[in-house]
Amino acid sequence: MRVKLVFALFFCAIAGLAKGKTIQQKFDKAEFYEVMKSANLETVNNELEAVKDAPEKDREGYEGALLMKKAGLLKKPKDRLSFFKQGRIKLETAISADNDNTEFHFLRLAIEEHAPKIVKYHSDIEKDKAIVIKNFRNLSPVVRHAILDYCENSKVLHKEDF
Repeated sequence: MRVKLVFALFFCAIAGLAKGKTIQQKFDKAEFYEVMKSANLETVNNELEAVKDAPEKDREGYEGALLMKKAGLLKKPKDRLSFFKQGRIKLETAISADNDNTEFHFLRLAIEEHAPKIVKYHSDIEKDKAIVIKNFRNLSPVVRHAILDYCENSKVLHKEDF
């Protein structure tokens, strides 16, 4: 019986590798930011799976940002609003739990700057901008790169701010 179980697990692992997929997808912050820049629903959905491997204390913030990104890529207004609300709750919960997390303030800023007026998600732009500018040097190189990259198309953040 035990031999059959080991064989079955081994077979599943080989089958997964043969399809070009790894057994466990690892969360990669650089990839996360590439997905946030993209306009591809499939890559956002794939990253939602990958974010499950993010550190537990950060998972909700990343998932919230991705859900709001996904909302902007959907066709039906009802779905767009639903995913945006879900993402907003998750990101705001993550910020409430760790208000010193500059990265989450950056994610919120980026979403607020591009959110449609109807969702009324613009009230923290200046606060988030100040936090990001103040703590920029303390962020990881990946996040600093993402912020500087974001500055190229932002009306709020500029490279000169750093």
